[in-house]
Amino acid sequence: MDRELNGAMRSVSINSNGTTTQLNGHSRDETDRVGVTGGGGGGGGAAVNAATAAAAAAAASQTTKSTTATNATIASASASEKKKMVHELCQQLLLTDEQVQELTYRILHELRRGLAKDTHPKANVKCFVTYVQDLPNGNERGKFLALDLGGTNFRVLLIHLQENNDFQMESRIYAIPQHIMIGSGIQLFDHIAECLSNFMAEHNVYAERLPLGFTFSFPLRQLGLTKGMLETWTKGFDCAGVVNEDVVQLLKDAIARRGDVQIDVCAILNDTTGTLMSCAWKNHNCKIGLIVGTGANACYMERVEEAELFDGEGNKKPHVLINTEWGAFGDNGALDFVRTEFDRDIDVHSINPGKQTFEKMISGMYMGELVRLVLVKMTHAGVLFNGQDSEVLNTRGLFFTKYVSEIEADEPGTFTNCRLVLEELGLTNATDGDCANVRYICECVSKRAAHLVSAGIATLINKMDEPTVTVGVDGSVYRFHPKFHNLMVEKIATLIKPGITFDLMLSEDGSGRGAALVAAVACREDLLSPKK
Repeated sequence: MDRELNGAMRSVSINSNGTTTQLNGHSRDETDRVGVTGGGGGGGGAAVNAATAAAAAAAASQTTKSTTATNATIASASASEKKKMVHELCQQLLLTDEQVQELTYRILHELRRGLAKDTHPKANVKCFVTYVQDLPNGNERGKFLALDLGGTNFRVLLIHLQENNDFQMESRIYAIPQHIMIGSGIQLFDHIAECLSNFMAEHNVYAERLPLGFTFSFPLRQLGLTKGMLETWTKGFDCAGVVNEDVVQLLKDAIARRGDVQIDVCAILNDTTGTLMSCAWKNHNCKIGLIVGTGANACYMERVEEAELFDGEGNKKPHVLINTEWGAFGDNGALDFVRTEFDRDIDVHSINPGKQTFEKMISGMYMGELVRLVLVKMTHAGVLFNGQDSEVLNTRGLFFTKYVSEIEADEPGTFTNCRLVLEELGLTNATDGDCANVRYICECVSKRAAHLVSAGIATLINKMDEPTVTVGVDGSVYRFHPKFHNLMVEKIATLIKPGITFDLMLSEDGSGRGAALVAAVACREDLLSPKK
């Protein structure tokens, strides 16, 4: 059986869509020899074309028969043989130690390109200056508002910072109707200002003058702590008159048009900065913020002299927070040496082909789809589920990333969650061997994501070269995947310089409380004086 199976696998190639085509067989040679003649003289040309068509049809028929026979051979293979095939296919998803080490070199190179004035314009990893130079020290006090805009909903929060790292927080989520998401910028910010006003009235701070931290999770080019130009809309937004405009000013204008509340917008940031700030309030060693969720990004404290685009206006503070925007790492081909056919498939069918290459190999927006593509390929080849697929399995986007976490949460040797997931996919004939293979595929995809992120974090830790660093982390993948934290800790430990210690700290509401803390630190620095 082994010899028969090996012969079958040698003669078959599984396309990215999961169909099989003959590689070594007679039918491919016949097809290759078929020529197509153009122009020429009437009847003779027609006869040749007819002969060509007949030959092509015969070749296609032979290929189909050969494919069916091959799939049948594979489907009848033993469980151990199918396991071996799955492991061989997934080999491309496993990063070697050498590849991970090479990644750290390439990430460092791209970070330096983003930080340097001469190379920044063409850099993929932009390393935007955030103008945040001070981290929380635990002495922040008072009431602060936070506005968290990063998707189809936004949040408004009222946070009262008190002694001993204690705080009170109230919040509300507001929807953004579709017509506003694609309307004008004035409509969008008037809607936000109205919700801010309603929120302040509901929480009895309508008459108070409050500082506000604004989390704006879209690509932003910051020119100051309270000035940021929108680079481009993402996440389904397309509001006119906002790109290349200062979104802080647009929000201030909308608040002024109402004239009914007093709000000082004193900081704009993204969710990665908020994650760092939220953790730094409790742990003063926190110098890196990381998001591994729907998106993927990191920020870190950099020496001012390294950040060539930073205009510090003559202050003597030694550090500034850098928003790497490292989701775009690899857009220039730097990741091609570890990308797979499945990564290329994801990219081609995404809304932004050729962009956010690193993010597409890591984040929750794509992790489930990567697993689905491998499952489809193995199923159509007859390796999984006896070759029986389903409409749901064959539909893009319907293998949710939460399924990966659920499947990997099963205890070893049990497949309770896996079977529930497969039932949702319309796959009811799975054997224990199928379930084990599905779990292995999930493990390969999530482990690769964890190792990619770890290469980036280790690079930042080594670049900062401080004896102790805490990494504040948020995002659904890190928060809910049962093994992601441990995978990261193990890999980072092998990549950082001797003598450096680190830990990973789960952030609590970085985009909300973190925004308020940025505002609080600004007030602490006497930029504003909040009323208590």
